[in-house]
Amino acid sequence: MILKPFKRESVIPLPVTFISTMSEGGIRNIAPYGCVMPVLRPLDLVCIATAKWRDTLDNIRATGEFVINMAGTDLIPAVIPSARFSPPEADEFELAGLEEKPSVVVKPPGIKGCYAWMECTLDKLFEEERYILIMGKVVHLEIDDAACRPDGSLDVETAQPLFMTGSNAAMHYCTVTDTGKSDSFGAMFPDRKDPLEKMYKE
Repeated sequence: MILKPFKRESVIPLPVTFISTMSEGGIRNIAPYGCVMPVLRPLDLVCIATAKWRDTLDNIRATGEFVINMAGTDLIPAVIPSARFSPPEADEFELAGLEEKPSVVVKPPGIKGCYAWMECTLDKLFEEERYILIMGKVVHLEIDDAACRPDGSLDVETAQPLFMTGSNAAMHYCTVTDTGKSDSFGAMFPDRKDPLEKMYKE
């Protein structure tokens, strides 16, 4: 089957994250974002693709702070209420029926009930005609103890990370399963030594 080039989400499952921000006046905002990715393994940067006219973007421009909330499948009911248009003065925590989790470093609160939280400050904006890339610096990263294995990996059975795939008419929600298989980072190198190994031991 040949698909139209813009239908990338039909073949790439996208994480459903909720980005929480706060306006300069203290109004809480939430929006679901799927185009979120880390920028290389040794860095503390994360990149978000966004449309230009979003309250989330306006708030990040104004305050330089945001939280990427990693959601499990139990937060599916919050996707549409937080995605719908609402006036900038509306408190979207209330509209989506979500409770806040106080942040440690930034002012915008996280969302209670997620399995991980990335508190970020704005590093840079890359502006194009049809979209903007938000580069954020992770200043505090936290995971629910129940979702973290002793080796620092995510327990996907507990977390049930929320993903979506697209079809011609809908977002289809899904999650991931653990294969039980793994490879060391060092396996990619001729000497089988991970050059970043020291970072994980500090």
